[in-house]
Amino acid sequence: MGHNRCRGFRVGSSIRGKHRGRAGPGSRKHRRGLRPQPRFPPLPPTSGGVFLPHAMSEPGATSRLRLSALCFLLQTFTILLFAAFVRFSPEGSPGLCSQPLNCSRRSQDWGSQPPRFWDVHLQTLLGFGFLVAFLSRYGAGSVAISILVVAFAIQWALLLQGFLHQFRNGKIHMGAQSVARAAFGAAAALISIGAVLGRVNPVQTLLLTLLGVTLFTLNEYTLLSLLGVSDSGGSITVHTFGAYFGLLVSRLLHQPHGAQWEEQQDGGHQQDGGHHPDGFAAVGTISLWIFWPGFTSSTTAHGSAEPWAVLNTYLSMAVSTMATFVLSPVLYEQSTLRMAQIQDATMAGAAVMGMAGEMLLTPFGALIAGFLAGLIPPLGFRFLTPFLRSRLKIQDTRGVHNVHGLPGVLGSLLGTLLAALATADAYGGRLEPVFPLLARGSRTRSGQALLQLSALLLSLLGAALGGCLTGAVLRVKALRSAPAKRYLQGTEVDEGRKEPGTSTLV
Repeated sequence: MGHNRCRGFRVGSSIRGKHRGRAGPGSRKHRRGLRPQPRFPPLPPTSGGVFLPHAMSEPGATSRLRLSALCFLLQTFTILLFAAFVRFSPEGSPGLCSQPLNCSRRSQDWGSQPPRFWDVHLQTLLGFGFLVAFLSRYGAGSVAISILVVAFAIQWALLLQGFLHQFRNGKIHMGAQSVARAAFGAAAALISIGAVLGRVNPVQTLLLTLLGVTLFTLNEYTLLSLLGVSDSGGSITVHTFGAYFGLLVSRLLHQPHGAQWEEQQDGGHQQDGGHHPDGFAAVGTISLWIFWPGFTSSTTAHGSAEPWAVLNTYLSMAVSTMATFVLSPVLYEQSTLRMAQIQDATMAGAAVMGMAGEMLLTPFGALIAGFLAGLIPPLGFRFLTPFLRSRLKIQDTRGVHNVHGLPGVLGSLLGTLLAALATADAYGGRLEPVFPLLARGSRTRSGQALLQLSALLLSLLGAALGGCLTGAVLRVKALRSAPAKRYLQGTEVDEGRKEPGTSTLV
């Protein structure tokens, strides 16, 4: 039996001349059961799955070693940079401000704002991780990849944002607000990865994170600090940039005959025979409802303007959920909405409030914006996703164009309109926290609105150029590997269990 296993047969599968009635040679079940096995005897029970020297010759060993080496190099490099430059901020010193001119108006007292820190990171880990976990082929593995991305992206964003915002006397002075802001870079990277999920291996994912966070930080610095654009919740910098950056990477990685791309006509999501995907989607949706309003308001002007961002976001999420119950039954024949569709609507309602949330938006205005955002995912999955796939050759695994990209663009246009209507009479004392240059008279309302609109165009341009560059890097032959399902599946599709000796990540 051991000899047959080494020749490529699984223990328990049929062997020539035996068990022919159960699964004979040539049968479909038999072909699925035949999987190439290493040409070595099974590992002894005492090995505990630890990689042994002879395992280096197994299929995929090169990918495992490549991932291990890249993680080691990146972590060593960041540790050295932290040792050389990063120090904790002295008590009472300003932390990271998205607009340096506004540092004086933004309270950075960590002791009075612990919920902000937890909202940001719980949302990044739970919300974004489970946003992709419902996909039947990429369940638990996608959560593991999300945690890997967050672990590296936050460190890298802390360094890049520190050099741009907090570099004084040769050192980066880091505070709790710095870590919260770095999570926005991780969120943008996770959105981008959703577009290429299943078609990149972990090594490519880490490189995409490295380049994506770098470009995100440069784009954010240009828009918020140099141009003075108001986008505290990230409609432009997080959702729009992250989505279209990922879509352009996906276009460069297009595989016309790839078997990995499988899409059901159910709103763009892959279905699963069990209940685990809907369970993952439920966890992600609940995380959005609990933590996203705090996530959106984590970098707003602390004080009087903060409740606007929280309440506007919450109202928008509520009505966007209602909107998908209005439209989805009309577009699809299914009698009950899947949890993933509700998750998409909730996310779209949150994305549209990224820019406009802290502006003077009345409650009914937030409801109108959220309703329009809630219509985008069902319409997008029904009409736009097939167009992107067939005409533009863009394979959008997660549907980030419908869930993040278009709602982010809508939120940017709404923010532009509100900037054009901003007056001291309407805002009262809250104009200074939201539009400081406008309050001081150094910028007109039309000028501020024009910059808000220009920020959208610049972000789209930067995402397109950066996505093309990143996609070209990831296409390098040395970075390619086996089909994607081996990297993100936590279980084997056919057998319902993990293959001995394989990893979810490699």
